[in-house]
Amino acid sequence: MTTDSAEAFPTVILKKRKALPFFSRHPWVFAGAIARVEGEPQPGDEVLLRSHEGQFIARGLFNPESNIRVRLYSWKEDQPLDREFWSARLDDAIALRKKLFGKPARGCRLVFSESDGLSGLTVDQYGEFLLVQWTSRALAARQQDFYELLNEKVKPRGIWQRTERGVGEAEGLAVADSLATGSAPPRPLFVEENGLQFGVDVVEGQKTGFYFDQRDNRAAVARYLKGSNVLDMFCYTGGFSIAAAKLGEARHVTGVDSSESALDMARRNAELNEVSSQVSFEQGDAFRTLESLVEEKKRFDAVILDPPKMARSRGGIERAARGYFSLNRLALDLLEPNGLLVTCSCSGLISREDFEQILAKVALDAGRSLQVLEVRGQAADHPVSVHCLETSYLKCFICRVV
Repeated sequence: MTTDSAEAFPTVILKKRKALPFFSRHPWVFAGAIARVEGEPQPGDEVLLRSHEGQFIARGLFNPESNIRVRLYSWKEDQPLDREFWSARLDDAIALRKKLFGKPARGCRLVFSESDGLSGLTVDQYGEFLLVQWTSRALAARQQDFYELLNEKVKPRGIWQRTERGVGEAEGLAVADSLATGSAPPRPLFVEENGLQFGVDVVEGQKTGFYFDQRDNRAAVARYLKGSNVLDMFCYTGGFSIAAAKLGEARHVTGVDSSESALDMARRNAELNEVSSQVSFEQGDAFRTLESLVEEKKRFDAVILDPPKMARSRGGIERAARGYFSLNRLALDLLEPNGLLVTCSCSGLISREDFEQILAKVALDAGRSLQVLEVRGQAADHPVSVHCLETSYLKCFICRVV
């Protein structure tokens, strides 16, 4: 291991009684926890984090333009954040996915940011192509090293770079959707999941193209749907819909999404999996569609709700809670007696307990009983870090509504 002199780096000193989360290895140091900065670190520079009393805590990367002023990566004072360090972190992440899938996966999350000790980096693997998303300006400053390392370790045909909404402003990060190395990915790419085939547009699709985090949940939900008439809201490119039809043998599935381009892909995916006769897709706003279906007195045996993130900051939690309440309340009005409600939240700021309370209020307001059959989370290639519980973001409740 390369060593260096810790004294050579700028130092970030915490305020009194602010050090405990970072001794416990939480990776985000917000600006409000910092007393002062000794030295003149520039965006992306390596810094040392010390308590108010001067005790070493960790090494991290500095960004004066982000509210997350320092992202922490190593809790060893003599371990520099150099290419060797990043290489070892990538090795650990890749080894986990090889253990999970046994061979290079046709579709998985290869690196999951904080959970893999690489705060600010997400990498998805689509067969011979990688999709990389940066959410940290400081880490993105080392992107050339990361692209070289990924090419050495994974040997993809190409690496495509995607951005996330709001990150540029939050981080002062200037990156654009573009080809990083190698060949541009075909459109669509194809992935296999639970024996199903899905086309994915990683260039213009939502987020990083496909929601691998719901892989196991799609299979789990399908077990409850034999012979059912199913409504799948926020269906995107048809993941839950097609699993319900093909794996679950649902009688019919109606998928609804606001994106016509996503629905085009969903229809092609239905043809690919030979379920076009069982599945239909409609374009529409979720809330207005649900309200219209309630007015029309339509009824379903099962309703699936998988909305996009509804709380992006703490200031948005209350509005998100109202949104989740409204969606689930409308869904209950559409369910037959003993119907199945599958309701999801990918808002990390809404805890599992918060979501349970919302569902309890929904059931009371509707005058119906709700039994939780399964509480599920994200797939194992999206592991949860016990040091950063924000990584436990996905909630999937499978419920019987009496």
